[in-house]
Amino acid sequence: VQLQASGGGLVQPGDSLRLSCSASGLALDRYAIGWFRQAPGKEREGVSSISASDDGTYYADSVKGRFTLSRDNAKNTVYLQMNNLKHEDTATYYCAADRDINRIYYSTTLASYWGQGTLVTVSS
Repeated sequence: VQLQASGGGLVQPGDSLRLSCSASGLALDRYAIGWFRQAPGKEREGVSSISASDDGTYYADSVKGRFTLSRDNAKNTVYLQMNNLKHEDTATYYCAADRDINRIYYSTTLASYWGQGTLVTVSS
């Protein structure tokens, strides 16, 4: 079982990026998915999450209105579309999966499966 996060890069403020979380050995449409980020010297924080039943999507206040989480079940991939990026969005972004949404929503460490992280740098 492997999750792989990709799509990070160096962008300027106001630019957009789309992060991808793909999986092998895991059907992501059966799992709650979360995106987390960790900036240098800071604790990991939850950015966005969705339950397996897709009955609601959570966004941190800091990204609400700018980031959108979506699934493409045919590609077994989850995306995080990030628009109007800001300096404070600079971080390594991780995707995670778990059968239990509570391990995604209430924790930044308890999810069963984690991608390796992809670095997003927003710099002018």
